[in-house]
Order: sequence, then structure tokens, then C-alpha cells
Amino acid sequence: MSDQETLLEKRRDDYGTLRITENREGYRFLYFGEQTEQSCIFMADPAWLEYDYTRAMLLGAFWCRTDPQMTLLGLGGGALANCLVRHFSPAGVQVVELRGEVLTLAKEWLGLSADPRLQIHIGCAEDHIAAAPASCDLLCVDLYMEGGLSRLQLQADFFAACQRALRPGGVLVINQWQMGETGLPYAAAMLGDLFGENYLQVQVEEGNIILFVPAAGDPPLQQDRPAMTAWAAALESQLGYSLAPYIRDLYRAGDH
Repeated sequence: MSDQETLLEKRRDDYGTLRITENREGYRFLYFGEQTEQSCIFMADPAWLEYDYTRAMLLGAFWCRTDPQMTLLGLGGGALANCLVRHFSPAGVQVVELRGEVLTLAKEWLGLSADPRLQIHIGCAEDHIAAAPASCDLLCVDLYMEGGLSRLQLQADFFAACQRALRPGGVLVINQWQMGETGLPYAAAMLGDLFGENYLQVQVEEGNIILFVPAAGDPPLQQDRPAMTAWAAALESQLGYSLAPYIRDLYRAGDH
């Protein structure tokens, strides 16, 4: 927490300390522990995405069918869930969050949407996905704890189950961390063994690498930059920012 932030709330659960702070510009932050800034919410517009990595994750919606069913593993402050519900016309957004206290804080302090299409489940992401084959068109995996990546984001069996949770034509979006300055995500070898070299990825300034993976048995995702750029342009006025930079930097993993 910087000197410019005011502490609003501090709680503990079985996994550690959770804190909510606010700065002078009207942004609120969710911290895991004392140092790990997990989420940022602009309280004047809780659907606004401040972080590059969350904006980049939105590209997964380009390949989705109309009225998609979306699932998010990891709620955080709720900005991504708010954004998807408001701007992407989903049939529903299911969120699985391990920590009940995170949900409570998101509701009380971070402007979590009350849209009935948004449903939050408290529990283990691994168990939920294992019991939900062919259940969604967009699946976003963003599982972090105070110390960094969740162990699940290093496990082939978990990601294989995530891929099975997609309907035909669905897209798996993974927020992975970069290994040093390599330009490669953590568990790159495992991801290559599991998905081949046909998934797409984009690296963002915070150090995250976002992966886009087709449903099992589907052909590789098409990297149609003109179509994607037109899609992004149509969204820009309502989002308030452009997705074009992430489209420009998107590349196939095998081309790295």
C-alpha cells in the first residue's frame, strides 16, 4: 500500500489477510496480505478495467458465439465479472471463488454487480470444473494467492479439465505469469505438451501472459486481425479504452 492510499477494511480468513484501500482518485484496491495488490476497482465505474491483463483477457470474447455462457475461476475484486456482464451480453456469468470473504468484500466495498446473470459460487475451482463438462463458451482462469500463481495453474490435469469444460467453439483464457524475462509463461513446456503450439498468447506490461486456447477437438483459433480490429473498434466507445494494442501484440505460441 502506498502513502497515498487509505485503509478502509482489513479482515482475516483461513488463507491470510485481506485489505481494502482507497486512493484520492477514487480507486479501491484489494490486497492479499500486506503487499500483493490483487485487484483495482474504479468506484465511479466498477466495470472499468484498469489493468492491461484484464483488458487483454477480453479478447477471448471475440471467438465466442452470441449470448455466451461464461465462467470465471477467481473473482478478485469483481471488475472482470462486472465488465463481462455489462458489455458483452452473456447468457450468464458463473464465478467460482475459493474465499467467501473475498465475495463479501467485493459486495460491500468494491461495487460488485447485482445483475441476476452474475452468479457466484464459493468453493474449489478444481472441483467445480471437474463436475462441469461442456458447460461454457468462455472460461477465464485467473487463480492467484498471496504468494503468486495458484498451484492449479501449474497442473496439466487441471487445464485438461478446463478444456473439457468448454462447449464446441469455446475458448479457454488463462492469465499466466511470465518466467523472468523469457517471454514464456510459467509451465510453458507443460502447456505446449497439452495444447500443442496452436494456442494464441499476448504479453502485457504487468508481466502477465494471456493464453487463448480452443476447445478440445476444435481447430486452432483464427487470428483474423482485420476482423478483430473492427470488433474492438465497435466496443471502444462503451469500454472507454481500445483493445487494439493487445490484438496487435497477439501471436501464436509456436511462432515465439
